[in-house]
Amino acid sequence: MPDFDVIVLGTGLKECILSCLLSICGKKVLHIDQNPYYGGETASISPLEQLYKQFQVPGPPKGMGRGKEWNVDLVPKFMLSNGQLVKMLMFTEVTRYLDFKVIEGSYVFKGGKVHKVPITEADAHASDLMGMFDKRRFRKLLLFILNFDEHDPRTHQDMDPHRTTMRDVFRHFDLGLDVVEFVGHALALYSTDDYLDQPCLQTIKRIRMYSESVARYDHSPYLYPLYGLGELPQGFARLSAQHGGTYMLNRHVDDIVMENGTVVAVKSQGELFRCKQLLCDPSYAPNRVKRVGRVIRVICLLNHPIKNTHDANSCQIVIPQTQVHRKSDIYVCLVSSTHNVAPEGKYIAVVSTTVETSNPEKEVQPGLALLEPIMEKFVSISNLIVPTDDGRRSQVFVSRSYDATTHYNMECEDIKDIFRRMTGTEFSFEDFRRECEVDSDD
Repeated sequence: MPDFDVIVLGTGLKECILSCLLSICGKKVLHIDQNPYYGGETASISPLEQLYKQFQVPGPPKGMGRGKEWNVDLVPKFMLSNGQLVKMLMFTEVTRYLDFKVIEGSYVFKGGKVHKVPITEADAHASDLMGMFDKRRFRKLLLFILNFDEHDPRTHQDMDPHRTTMRDVFRHFDLGLDVVEFVGHALALYSTDDYLDQPCLQTIKRIRMYSESVARYDHSPYLYPLYGLGELPQGFARLSAQHGGTYMLNRHVDDIVMENGTVVAVKSQGELFRCKQLLCDPSYAPNRVKRVGRVIRVICLLNHPIKNTHDANSCQIVIPQTQVHRKSDIYVCLVSSTHNVAPEGKYIAVVSTTVETSNPEKEVQPGLALLEPIMEKFVSISNLIVPTDDGRRSQVFVSRSYDATTHYNMECEDIKDIFRRMTGTEFSFEDFRRECEVDSDD
């Protein structure tokens, strides 16, 4: 009966990242997944025939190119080039297993049209999202954020970052509602307006991260891996294995064994594996989670780029909630052959949002309308799942399911939160840099 410090169930991106981080920390980790492939619900599906089979759609029709040229993400997201996930990739050196390419453009929907998201002074000057006076005020806001230092009150302009709300900050710079909308939803990447009445510090950090991400590659803040997001969990799994992690795929989990309310083992195909802690995705612990909403994603196969994006081969479009009379935003993302996920001349677009009505497909129509004509579409509606407790008593730690956004902000927060609860210490990039340097010296 083998003993492990941690058993991980599921090979979704979050589970693979945490497995890797815990292995680097010196934990003895066993990773089990019922699927024969890495990625779980965050997998990339290939060949194209498999996608049609998975969604029970007849096809594919002729003219779609070779099936193996397609790699279709089930949960598509982009990475901010200066964001937390990219830092995790760099500090753990998983980047040596992966190649990335910049997403060509970032856009926002307003007044029935798609507009480039302005972030530099030149962008702001050329943007038709704002009038002349708002452009000047927007530049002042950007300058304030870029010079802002949380620990230097001289940079705060008499505003307390822990008490002053973001609504008050916008009011301080006398910004109109149109500017507030794209700043909050396309730069700070909030999907609702709840942030307006919260302390401004978090929003300032988000906008700064977006700006710094744009500065790295000039025209867009986002990165995406060649061959699709399924490469990410595989990269972290390979590094975990280098640090002693053990992987068992295509293996059914019979039971999670508890004693006195605490996990002690996992039973899989008749074998018992003892452990001190268990980490899993929600599908492995249905009695420890609850549904807090639903997400709709529509995967669309196209033979053309999206209109009004300067024929971008890849891009993100945010449709702010108020533009379509909703409570939450709609997201559109596009990738193509430039990222080796589709044949030449073909494109994969995904429209996603948080479900608010009993007719989810109608809710994504504003996003689908931007993509016409659509060759084929695949609709998935999944539950938004969260754990019902923090796992400290049972030592069973369950990750959250993936939200409708097309970036990794919430996922990185969940990873750091689970890491803190499992280890009792805050996640620190610097600590991991030192751990990796020590290992490379050995």
